[in-house]
Amino acid sequence: MSSSKPYRAPVLADVARAAGVSVPTVSRVLNGSKYVAPELTQRVQAAVKELGYRPNSAARSLRSKQRTLVSILAGATSNYGPAHTLQGIETAARNAGMSVSITVMESDDDESLVSAIDLALSQPTAGAIVLEFDRAGIGAARSLPEGLPVVVAGGGSERVDGMAAALLDEHAAGRQATDYLIRLGHETVHHVAGPTQGKSSGRTEGWRAALRDAGAAVPEVLHANWDAVSGYQCGERIAGRDDVTAVFCGNDEIALGVMRALTDRGLDVPVDVSVVGFDDQPLVSLWRPSLTTIDQDFEDLGARAFHMLSRLLDGEVDLKASVVAPQLVVRESTAPPRR
Repeated sequence: MSSSKPYRAPVLADVARAAGVSVPTVSRVLNGSKYVAPELTQRVQAAVKELGYRPNSAARSLRSKQRTLVSILAGATSNYGPAHTLQGIETAARNAGMSVSITVMESDDDESLVSAIDLALSQPTAGAIVLEFDRAGIGAARSLPEGLPVVVAGGGSERVDGMAAALLDEHAAGRQATDYLIRLGHETVHHVAGPTQGKSSGRTEGWRAALRDAGAAVPEVLHANWDAVSGYQCGERIAGRDDVTAVFCGNDEIALGVMRALTDRGLDVPVDVSVVGFDDQPLVSLWRPSLTTIDQDFEDLGARAFHMLSRLLDGEVDLKASVVAPQLVVRESTAPPRR
């Protein structure tokens, strides 16, 4: 018969009682701060093992004033980019002997931002990394207190507000994808963008700049969400037109939805319409036709953000933004236009 008694994690007093020593003696053994006789040390260590005692790292960091916790503030964490950026931060932090806490912001209204920031900073935080992929992230980056070491991670090529930043140059990538389609012979390139996020999209601005530099017409932007279903709906609209030969999509999921809608309407990708995605998500290379896309290394973005924060914690100031330009990966979904 199982006991209904709720689980209680062992504390210092439990270890002291099991070892037959005082609480200060247990503390000295665990902290290694002062000499303790070997026989007493062995008794404490045996009690720790027997009870499964786990030291409170947060309390220990407060006492030692050596904070080892990185607070991550993020909006939507389930999307491909944020999820893999988080993975990059967590891996880099673990390798450096630090831990992370993730605070998700439900919305970008002031009350939600203040509540999320208060929760994140209620812990013994060494510094913060803000994922600036949406309105909530943008708002959080502007609302954190002065003096806290902060790094933002997101899209861009520079940072005019002076904040330390790890960036992916989406503008250069959008231009690269569009230039490639123009060089294939397409007179212009249509664009299915993701939702607006409170700032101009580097992907869209790069697309627009490439068309203008090529002297090509700049079509009206279609907006989807970040999912394949909304991409499919935009693809249905595109399939009903005879002036579209190339489409640049805001991410890979949108692109897959667009391609499926085009083929369902009897069009051939890439013979009738070329399609380019963005992100190079897993499995798009196995799609038929395999997707031409922009390879964004989000795990590297997260790692770069953590290493920049480490430099801030070491006392460095006025760090230049760490910027990487994603690269085009050419596969089967693009071709010269039908003549």
